[in-house]
Amino acid sequence: MSSVNDPMSLKSYDRVTIAFHWLTVALVAFLLGTAWLWRYTPREWHLHRLEGLHMSFGIVFAVVVVARLLWRALAGRRLPAANSGLMDVAARAVHWLLYALLALEAALGIFLGWLNDEGKLSFFGLFDIPNPFTPDRATGHALENLHDLTAWAIAILVVGHAGAALFHHYVLKDRLLNRMSPAGTAA
Repeated sequence: MSSVNDPMSLKSYDRVTIAFHWLTVALVAFLLGTAWLWRYTPREWHLHRLEGLHMSFGIVFAVVVVARLLWRALAGRRLPAANSGLMDVAARAVHWLLYALLALEAALGIFLGWLNDEGKLSFFGLFDIPNPFTPDRATGHALENLHDLTAWAIAILVVGHAGAALFHHYVLKDRLLNRMSPAGTAA
């Protein structure tokens, strides 16, 4: 029987928080995949297909990140810390660093779209988001490098984050993984 002081007494986050988490995971994986893939495709093909998809899903990603942060700040379920001491500090630091990097990556992607040669952000070819800047190749190139570095930092943190969750589940056997499981919301 779980007590009120047991961190696992609250079984899971709310459905919206869980949906935002897994939607973010899917978008990050897709965006990393398309960026990686276009390095191995002919320029004509990736410029008109993969980069367009990457840009459009990047806009979706930016909206999801903003909505996720607003949900967390205003309405999301708060669960007690699953750990104490250094593990709690590390977990909180990684979460906040991930949020910061996700927001930075979204912002960099938007600015990069505006500063590239075409100077526009197209959303699945349905409409363009107006550009408040003059396209600037040099600044765009610098932002592209920062965008790539941020993506790698996100990938590394995500692997560490997933590894920690699996460590909790399989080694510590503390049911922590159930907190973000869609199946956990029914429990």
